[in-house]
Amino acid sequence: MAKILLIETSSEVCSAAIAVDGQVLALSELTETPSHAAVLTLQIQACVEQSGITLAELDAVAISKGPGSYTALRVGASVAKGICYALDKPLLAVDTLKALAMAAKNAEKDVTPADLYVPMLDARRQELWLALYDEQLQELSPAQPLILENNSFENYVRDNIGNRTFARIVLSGNGVVKAGNARISEQAVISSVKKCSAAYLTVLAEQAFQVADFQDIAYFEPFYMKPPNITTPARAPF
Repeated sequence: MAKILLIETSSEVCSAAIAVDGQVLALSELTETPSHAAVLTLQIQACVEQSGITLAELDAVAISKGPGSYTALRVGASVAKGICYALDKPLLAVDTLKALAMAAKNAEKDVTPADLYVPMLDARRQELWLALYDEQLQELSPAQPLILENNSFENYVRDNIGNRTFARIVLSGNGVVKAGNARISEQAVISSVKKCSAAYLTVLAEQAFQVADFQDIAYFEPFYMKPPNITTPARAPF
């Protein structure tokens, strides 16, 4: 049985969990925090205490790789790498958007082969980071930015599904509020999955572990989508 520490810091959520053989045993989560760096290690310790599984007993560490917040992703990756280096554990990277799509599918009661899944993260202003999956969670469109204007969302869907017909578009992630306000499609359904969570990484992390899809710890970088918005303060007048 694989014992995996799961770390999710791609958004405003800071979350850690420990799963064994694809089942979550412990979860510590803050749905909104101003400082992931201040709480993440405390959450990991809480999961260790809840599960009774020490860090040394882990088989791997899984990180939500993004896209997402530049600073928050760096915090998660740094903590995960530190544990992997210190305890000689392999590192797994889980696609944040696919994890959201899987969680949204699992939350739906009436899944049909004609469903599409669009996980989306708020990228500020009128921009979303999103991807498109079919009912089998096969990727139809990789993660990319999209600015909500005119018919941009419906064009995005049509451009990526070819001749495929669909019944519903299930939206998930913290971008759904923005998408809902824009009324992007009559066929759009808002999932109850609106926040990222370490718990959503469980199945994909277990699958990656079973096929030894490990990351190079020294060279792994999260998928930031775009560089940080760093501004230079104006020089004070003399």
